[in-house]
Amino acid sequence: MALEPRLILLDEPMAGMNFEEKEDMARYIVDLNEEYGMTVMMIEHDMGVVMDISHRVMVLDFGRKIAEGDPAAVLADPHVKRAYLGEEDEVLVDPDDTPATAESAA
Repeated sequence: MALEPRLILLDEPMAGMNFEEKEDMARYIVDLNEEYGMTVMMIEHDMGVVMDISHRVMVLDFGRKIAEGDPAAVLADPHVKRAYLGEEDEVLVDPDDTPATAESAA
């Protein structure tokens, strides 16, 4: 922080932390943005943390972007719900990954 960067990249900063440590880290990240004007780009799997501290969210599912926008809109997105509930989403299915049926194999 001594160099006062305008952008900071964080890769899973909450990994391995307990609840209290996550709260402290989230406060620190928010402070970096609000007090020092830093843009924070964060990769994080803890969706609660992401939704609580983010202004903008992008969700990937197996490397494909399925949603982007403000946290509330992304959380309400049906593709995000399907990806995180484990339901198949026809829009996201790669035709090359679908098993061949008896008719198409003949």
